[in-house]
Amino acid sequence: MAIDFSISPELDELRLRVRDFVDTVVKPGEEKIGDDDDIERDEYLKILFEMRDEAKGAHLWLPHMPAEWGGMGLGHVEMAMVQAEAAKSYYGPWVMNCQAPDEGNMHTLLHWGTDEQKRIYLKKLCDGHLMSCFAMTEPEVAGSDPTLIRTHAYQDGDEWVINGHKWFISNAARASFAILIARTEEDPDLPQAANSAFIVDIPSEGWERVREIETMHGGTGHSEIVITDLRVPADRMLGGRGQGHMLGQYRLGPARLAHCMRWIAQAETALDMMVDRSLDRFSHGSLLAEKQGVQWMIADSTMELYQAKLMVLHAAYRIDRGLDFKSEVSMAKHFVANALNRIIDRSIQVHGALGYSTDTPLAHMYQHARWARFADGADEIHQMRIAQRTIAAYTDEGSTRRATGDLPI
Repeated sequence: MAIDFSISPELDELRLRVRDFVDTVVKPGEEKIGDDDDIERDEYLKILFEMRDEAKGAHLWLPHMPAEWGGMGLGHVEMAMVQAEAAKSYYGPWVMNCQAPDEGNMHTLLHWGTDEQKRIYLKKLCDGHLMSCFAMTEPEVAGSDPTLIRTHAYQDGDEWVINGHKWFISNAARASFAILIARTEEDPDLPQAANSAFIVDIPSEGWERVREIETMHGGTGHSEIVITDLRVPADRMLGGRGQGHMLGQYRLGPARLAHCMRWIAQAETALDMMVDRSLDRFSHGSLLAEKQGVQWMIADSTMELYQAKLMVLHAAYRIDRGLDFKSEVSMAKHFVANALNRIIDRSIQVHGALGYSTDTPLAHMYQHARWARFADGADEIHQMRIAQRTIAAYTDEGSTRRATGDLPI
């Protein structure tokens, strides 16, 4: 029987090592930092980089990258277990150098980069010596349809000249380079062949970071960028001409699932807090845990978290085995993002006014969770694609089985 949900002793040991590292190194480090607005910048950086040094010493560095790049060489199923433990702390993925957007950019450079591009950019990312961003989204067009991108590049000798406007570019304020998507083809045979990707050094003349966009949870590290006559050497094109859409989709598929892995950690934290509160709070003659309404919230959250974990593990399994994973990742991304919002919301409800305050992490988690429903594809786009694939499966085969995970039941 090939279906087996047990894990090897080695993987279980790794999962527990990550959990212990988060509990004994990362969370105490976060307590030292406290509110990062109240700590001196030098002290803040000292604590962060000391934690990174400890991650390297504990052999918990770059879990997603091959050994030849200094990583642990883990597959996506293994990464699900690592991320689900690391993201129970705010800085955990960053300390282990497997955080967005750098994680996705590392995979992209590894797959698409030339030897020279890998030497200049990938090596330094892997070493933790610099940070990066991915510049695709634009304010003037729907971010869920990259074929509408207006940022335009034309070739001038050995350089490309780029003009355009980007926003919600995560990490741009701290990045040393960007992977920038721009339109290079005017009349391609396919709309998806209009864009190309470029590596842009930051700072560069013509790359202007206008502002950090304030969102419902404050300053976020998401920047608005105006690009004016930015000149990029031709050898900084990443991948082939017209392959920007393909590159973006290659990057975003596994990146969506990596988000889900981290969201599972947040959802599990919220559920743990919900149950703990219900066992501690006495009201109207009994503990909250003894009240049916609260039990239903716990039960619904438990079932949704179970579904989320199974979906992520199955999608990761398909990626690891070279199977088509687009539909499974799309379904997982939609479901996990929504489950995250519902579980945190219920936990806040059980905590009452305490949950709404900033005395617990729930309010901050809830603000971040709302972003999950449109990051890397809005709910409605994923629903549209899921429906299209389901209809196609039935049209081709007279059954929707292929669209529901292609499972043997």
